[in-house]
Amino acid sequence: MEDKVLTCKDCSAEFTFSAREQQFFAEKGFTNQPLRCRECRQSRRAQGAGSPASGARPSFEVVCATCGVQTTVPFRPRGDRPVLCRSCFTAKVPVGA
Repeated sequence: MEDKVLTCKDCSAEFTFSAREQQFFAEKGFTNQPLRCRECRQSRRAQGAGSPASGARPSFEVVCATCGVQTTVPFRPRGDRPVLCRSCFTAKVPVGA
């Protein structure tokens, strides 16, 4: 693979899609080339593009049912099932499940 020069969809600046980045895209199974330069991608992420109208994902504070640590989760707990922190959830759920 060789470096490619692409044009940003947003700002029309030219940017390099390096061979290393192309390899990363291929390893992740991405089939499309990037449409935006790094600066425009970061700007869109910071603005929350593609998110709900508010641009922020709601989070809810909970106490882990296993270890008792206080954490946040991206869903409203219903109260009928235990809620786990990331560490306890990862330890409990088998990889690939």
